[in-house]
Amino acid sequence: MAPRRAHRARPCAVVAVVALALSGASAAAETLRVTIKDLAFGPTAVTAHVGDVIEWTNTDFIAHTATAENGDFDVEIESGAKVSVTVSKAGVVRYYCVFHPDMNATVTVLAR
Repeated sequence: MAPRRAHRARPCAVVAVVALALSGASAAAETLRVTIKDLAFGPTAVTAHVGDVIEWTNTDFIAHTATAENGDFDVEIESGAKVSVTVSKAGVVRYYCVFHPDMNATVTVLAR
C-alpha cells in the first residue's frame, strides 16, 4: 500500500515543479536602455521591475552620471561607454547628472 501512495504523490510534485518553472520564466529580468545624447537622457521615464537592468549608453563627447536622488545608484558614464545597474527595490527613482543638473529622468520600479 505504501508504494502506491508514494506513486500517487509524484504527479502532484511534477505539476508543482512545472508550475514553478513556468512562473519563473515570465519573471525573467529585462534590460531597459537609456541613451544619453545632446545632454539629455532618452527616454526620460522608464518602467522596470525589481531585478531588471537599466543600461545607459553615453553618445555625448563628455562624461555624465546617473545619480539617484534617493541613493539607489550613482554611476559615471564616460563618453562612448555603457554602464548598467540592477534595480533592487520598488518605488519611483528620480535621477540626474551630477555634472549637468538639468539632465534628469525617472525610473519607476514595480515589484515582481
